[in-house]
Amino acid sequence: MVRQPETPPIKNRILAGLPPSELERLLPCLTPVNLGHGKILYKAGEVMKFVYFPDQSMVSLISVNASGESVEVGIVGFEGVAGISVVLGVDKSPYELLVQNPDGAMRMSVADLREEFKLSGVFRDRLLRYAHALLVQTSQVAACNRLHTVSERLARWLLMSYDRCESLELPFTQEFLALMLGTRRPSVTEAAIILQAEGSISYRRGLITILDAENLREHSCDCYPVIKAEFDALIAF
Repeated sequence: MVRQPETPPIKNRILAGLPPSELERLLPCLTPVNLGHGKILYKAGEVMKFVYFPDQSMVSLISVNASGESVEVGIVGFEGVAGISVVLGVDKSPYELLVQNPDGAMRMSVADLREEFKLSGVFRDRLLRYAHALLVQTSQVAACNRLHTVSERLARWLLMSYDRCESLELPFTQEFLALMLGTRRPSVTEAAIILQAEGSISYRRGLITILDAENLREHSCDCYPVIKAEFDALIAF
């Protein structure tokens, strides 16, 4: 007897929280994929043909202006879906979608997603709840980038990344962090030195280790608790 290949365990919270009947209906539309570090899923303005439900991978939403300057405005992890704007009737990506932490994901075509969305089941409710949470996150990050110091923003960003990849070791270079925070590399270096001096992190080239998450939370600005509350409510939904 030929054994059928087993379906990989569902780690994404949107999918894992579905009733068995809805998940069974969706499974034929879902394809496991690996998301490599630095892979661009979409450039800003590119037509989206697929959406991605991350497992432990993380995808940055990057806003790029006309002069080519860029800043991260949000992160998508196991709690959500990269490309959520398609449920609002948007065909082109409003951001550049960049994989910052490599791992697996489940991919689904936009056409299949929209067909399932029309059925008004739990899947639809969870997608809309996530769209709200992401809107809160992007607006809060935008305010944070304008109002708070680089070290506060770095602490907030590291905590958000830790929440999604659930690892104390984060493989990010200072060049990458400067891109994510929309600042210069020397500013990131200064911020990292401050956090190291407090005992919150250790840093060597390409790897940040969180040593004391509580210290990191105390150093972070008040944007993090707002984003964290939405994150916790979402994964409990």
